[in-house]
Amino acid sequence: MDTRKICILGDFAVGKTSLVARFVHNEFSERYYTSIGVRVDTKVVDRPDGTPLRLAIWDIAGTDTPTELFLRYLRGAAGYLLVVDGTRAETLARALQLREAVESQLSLLPFVGLINKSDLVGEQEIDQDRIQAMRQAGEIWLQVSARTGENVNNAFSLLLASLPG
Repeated sequence: MDTRKICILGDFAVGKTSLVARFVHNEFSERYYTSIGVRVDTKVVDRPDGTPLRLAIWDIAGTDTPTELFLRYLRGAAGYLLVVDGTRAETLARALQLREAVESQLSLLPFVGLINKSDLVGEQEIDQDRIQAMRQAGEIWLQVSARTGENVNNAFSLLLASLPG
């Protein structure tokens, strides 16, 4: 069975580990776990043509500065999910800096942007006009919730659909 490496990137405490837990195990915990380095989970999914594919999902520790080690973790990735916290506007700017670093070091990899914590309706801080402009430029950005599961499976499906071969 073919395996593809997918990385989960974003600032500290945006919900990367919770999104992986929701996708892989359909679980959510209120407890906060700080990732150290990288954690790898796997899940077998069906490709759009119905053939099975094993995803190796690399949950990379949150950072606002792309270090050499951070960039090393990305080598061999087929694509990535770029996660921001919808309740903390500054996480979008940091995520976009991470994306620029990835693109300058590893060329263009397919990615899907995730605005996590959509369930916290009254607390959203992300500028929706900015997100709409990025969507109009051809980028995929989804409102997701690790807590409720909203759009989590869809995010991985959209990323898979954008991978070559």
